[in-house]
Amino acid sequence: MSTSDQPIQEDAPESEGLTPCSSSEQKEDIAQETTLPDDIETLRQDLKAKTEEADTAHDKYLRLAAEFDNYKRRSQRDQSDAIKFANEKLIKDLLPTLDNLERAIQAAQEQNLTGPLLEGVILTHKQFLETLTKLGLQQITSPGEPFDPSKHQAVAQVESDTAQPNTVIDEYQKGYFLHERILRPAMVTVAKSQSDQDTNTNSEQSCTEGG
Repeated sequence: MSTSDQPIQEDAPESEGLTPCSSSEQKEDIAQETTLPDDIETLRQDLKAKTEEADTAHDKYLRLAAEFDNYKRRSQRDQSDAIKFANEKLIKDLLPTLDNLERAIQAAQEQNLTGPLLEGVILTHKQFLETLTKLGLQQITSPGEPFDPSKHQAVAQVESDTAQPNTVIDEYQKGYFLHERILRPAMVTVAKSQSDQDTNTNSEQSCTEGG
């Protein structure tokens, strides 16, 4: 048989750029696959920590925003009160003058006095009171009202058959508000029932008889 008749042996096809992995590389791949769950757990813990940190920062921001909002409202209220009550001391110092004008008018009316002088005093009192009213002055209602220690100052307590106990029956000096704030309490007389004295008298008699 000639050489040309011998079958030609074909070279084995070469792998397309792939080489068999060595044992050391396989061990590294296995090691990486083994440590992957630990890395995921670490990432999960880091994410949880970051989330908690973000929540804490958000809560802190909300608290600071609320505190600033309260501070802003408080500052606006303080500024409004400062403007509203800027004339408080001046108006309070003018109240005795208002009282004297009212006493002068009352004394003249009790003596049945008339004339231009009284009319001038009445007009002055009216204009003076209107001016103070525009600044926020308001008179406290006292006669016939229940005694209120927040706006009334009791100077006497008398028996009364017509007025309910603890009711204002007379006013010595008028009281005033400046806007919603008490400027000067009214000086008043408060009624008490007859039974109070009877009870005290009966108690004294019982003590005397018992003695």
